[in-house]
Amino acid sequence: MLQLDAAITAWINTWAGQAPAIDPMMIGVSTVGVPLMVLAVASQWWLPRRDPAIRHVLVAAGLSFLLGLGINQLILLFIQRARPYEADVTHLIIDRTVDFSFPSDHATAGFAIAAAFLVHGLSRRGLCFLAAAVLIGVSRIYLGTHYVSDVAGGAATGFLAALLVRSAYRENTGLDRLVTGLF
Repeated sequence: MLQLDAAITAWINTWAGQAPAIDPMMIGVSTVGVPLMVLAVASQWWLPRRDPAIRHVLVAAGLSFLLGLGINQLILLFIQRARPYEADVTHLIIDRTVDFSFPSDHATAGFAIAAAFLVHGLSRRGLCFLAAAVLIGVSRIYLGTHYVSDVAGGAATGFLAALLVRSAYRENTGLDRLVTGLF
């Protein structure tokens, strides 16, 4: 299984550094993809129509994002996987990073946001965020910073976080009405 993971990772990374048209796009997606997703969620807070149900999902997306990244920190206590460029599986076209490879924080963040919208029934928005999350995940593999399984693990963590938030943060509770009524 690890050989297949490495082979697919190497295949996706094959063109990195060889495709002058694609490299800057992938670097840009990897660099600003998650911040743009966060901005897209946060900016919806100030839409002219203050729908409490939408605001509930926006809060849930933020909580899923934070919980997902928190879960990653727990996973890193037990799994300390080297980056694929350290194992000569990929060649890196951006600066090295100091943390471990599994799971991908970029993938976790993107998929947590997408999953929050999907599990709350906002499919159109959720699918747009899901497309962005997939692109961010592919960019991380393309650039040589993650294995495919790192991105898949991040996606799973993001979806898990969204499901946990969905079960714990209920709509129309006193806390929800307080939070969604702010500003």
